[in-house]
Amino acid sequence: MTTEPVAPAAGAVRHPRQFPELPPRDDMNNPLFLHDQGHQPALRLHLGNPATTIVLSEVPVGWNHRQQSGLLKPDLLVAFNVDRAAIVAQKGYSIDEWVKAPDFVLEIASDNNAENDYTHKRTAYAAFGVPEYWRFDHTGGQLYPASLAGDRLAEGRYEPIPIRRTDDRNYWGRSDILNLDICWEDGELRLWDPVGRRYLLTHEEEQAARLAAEARVRELEEQIRSQDG
Repeated sequence: MTTEPVAPAAGAVRHPRQFPELPPRDDMNNPLFLHDQGHQPALRLHLGNPATTIVLSEVPVGWNHRQQSGLLKPDLLVAFNVDRAAIVAQKGYSIDEWVKAPDFVLEIASDNNAENDYTHKRTAYAAFGVPEYWRFDHTGGQLYPASLAGDRLAEGRYEPIPIRRTDDRNYWGRSDILNLDICWEDGELRLWDPVGRRYLLTHEEEQAARLAAEARVRELEEQIRSQDG
């Protein structure tokens, strides 16, 4: 799975409060650094409560579906204690309806919109009341002022979240909302679980772990057959 579907199935009745369609991103950075890595399904599995927790990409966010301008479409959105099915049907996140903003938003730098992410969007997400806003720049700070940056809302204003170095090349910051460390590692986005002391697995890592487990099962079965023989 690469992206989370946000539109009702073909033939479904249009939701009366459906958000307008917004143009898609015009680069490959979301597929490369978010979807292909499997961060959405890994994060969804880690957070649990699939009926009331959403982990979605490129879903319009605004006060309500009637908003004509100022809608934002974050690259990654997480919200707790909402109706996931209703948000999917509405094809957008209504702050008025859920009486709260999304809990976590992340943007991935692109050549065309980088400055907008750390200026206009930073102001707009704060006005919406998003508790945490993160920015990831795979280029190491050529598009954003920093490779990795996060903000936490305090009294209506964003305050920078401390970003720490793992070594000379890698960085991380703590997301209190997700209870995860957001990491910049050799130009890749990683999510570290400080409780389980492990990374949330990428698609490739999950497949490798599954194949290794299957190989171990076959090895044990062969040992049992040899002993029985």
